[in-house]
Amino acid sequence: MSDPDLSKLRIQRGPDGAGAPRGRRRRMVWAAVLVAAAAAAGIAMRSRTPTAVEIAAVATVYPSQAYTLLNATGYVVAQRKAAVASKATGRLEWLGVREGSRVKQGEILARLENKDVTAQLEQAAASIDVARANLEQGQAELVDAERALARSQELLAKKFVAPAAHDAAVARYDKAKAAMAGFRAGIAVARANHRAAQVAVEQTLIRAPFDGVVLTKNANVGDVITPFSSATGSQAAVVTMADMTTLEVEADVSEASVGKVRLEQPCEIQLDALPETRFRGFVSRMVPTVDRAKATVTVKVRFVDGDARVLPEMSAKVAFLTRELTPELRTPRTVVPPSAVVDRGGKRVVYVIRDGRAVETPVEVASRIGDMVEVAGGVRAGDRVVASPVAALHDGAAVASVEK
Repeated sequence: MSDPDLSKLRIQRGPDGAGAPRGRRRRMVWAAVLVAAAAAAGIAMRSRTPTAVEIAAVATVYPSQAYTLLNATGYVVAQRKAAVASKATGRLEWLGVREGSRVKQGEILARLENKDVTAQLEQAAASIDVARANLEQGQAELVDAERALARSQELLAKKFVAPAAHDAAVARYDKAKAAMAGFRAGIAVARANHRAAQVAVEQTLIRAPFDGVVLTKNANVGDVITPFSSATGSQAAVVTMADMTTLEVEADVSEASVGKVRLEQPCEIQLDALPETRFRGFVSRMVPTVDRAKATVTVKVRFVDGDARVLPEMSAKVAFLTRELTPELRTPRTVVPPSAVVDRGGKRVVYVIRDGRAVETPVEVASRIGDMVEVAGGVRAGDRVVASPVAALHDGAAVASVEK
C-alpha cells in the first residue's frame, strides 16, 4: 500500500466542514423558540378555557332564624271590620266617601232619600207645640177653676150660695185638674212620636261605627238599599270599612305543632308585599277549636308597630320565636356558604363571578348564622360567588358556572 498523497488533503469549510457546528446551534435556537411558543400557546389556551365551578348566591338573612321555633302562613285581617248598612229601605241619595277615605266615628257616610220621614218629623214637632198649647190652656182653666172654688167656699161659709152651686165649683176644679194630667200625657206622647220620627230620619243617615278606613264601596247613588238585600238589584251594605289600628295576622298552625305556641309569644312577621321589612308581633289569642278539614288551629298575631303600608288580605309568614329580639338581631345580615371563603395571601377572600370571570374580593368574616357565615366587604345580596374555590383558581380566571 503506497503512502498517501498529503498534498490532496484539504480542510472543508463548507456545510460539511467547519461551518457545521454553527448550523446546529441555529437549529437548536429555533427549536427552543418553537417549544417556548408552543408552551405559551398552551398556557394561553388553558387561560382561555373556562374552569367549571359551582356557584352560590350571596343572600340576606335575619338572625331571628336562629330563634325560630315554628313557621306558619296566613293573611292580614282587621279585628274591627264592618259592612256598614242602613236599617231603613230607600234609594241612595248621597254618598260622601270612596275607597281609602278615612272617617271618624259618627261621621255621615251616605244618606237615603228621606223626604217622607222628614215630613213626619216636622209633623211630630208640630204635635209637641199643640200639646204644649193645650197644657197652657188647661193651666189657665185650672187657675180659673181654683179661684172660683175659693170664692164659692167663702160664699158657702156665709150661706150666700146653695150647696149645689158650691158642688158645681168643686166639680169644675176637679175636672180642670184632671185635664192637666191629660195634657201632660199628651205632651209625653207627642215627644215620643217626635223621637220615633227622629229615629226614622236617623236610619236614613249611614254613619261610621268607629274610626277607620273605607275598604270597598258596594253601592252607588241611585241604588236601592234594603236591610237584607232581599230585592233583586238591591244592596245591603253601602261600604265596608276597617279599623286599621287593629290589623293582625291570622295564621294556620298545624295541630301537631300548636303546643309550641303560647299567648304573648314574640313573633316576627314577613309580608310578601314587603319582603325587605320584618315586623314585630305577638300572639294575642288562639281560636279554641281545630279546623277538622285542615287539621290546623287559627292563631291571631298582633302587630306591635303600625305601618301604613300594611293592608288587609296581604299574605304573611309568621315566625314564632323563643325570645324577644333586640334591635341588633332584627338587622339583616349578608351571608355566603362557609366553603366560599378561602385564604389567599393571608387574606380572607371570595371569588365573585362577573362577566364570566372570577374576581378575587376581600371580605371580613363575622359570626356564623345557621349553615351560613356572615361577611362584610365587597359583596352584596344577589351577587354570585364560587361555592368552593380550588387552589388553582386565581383572580381574573375564566369560569363556567354550574348552579349549586
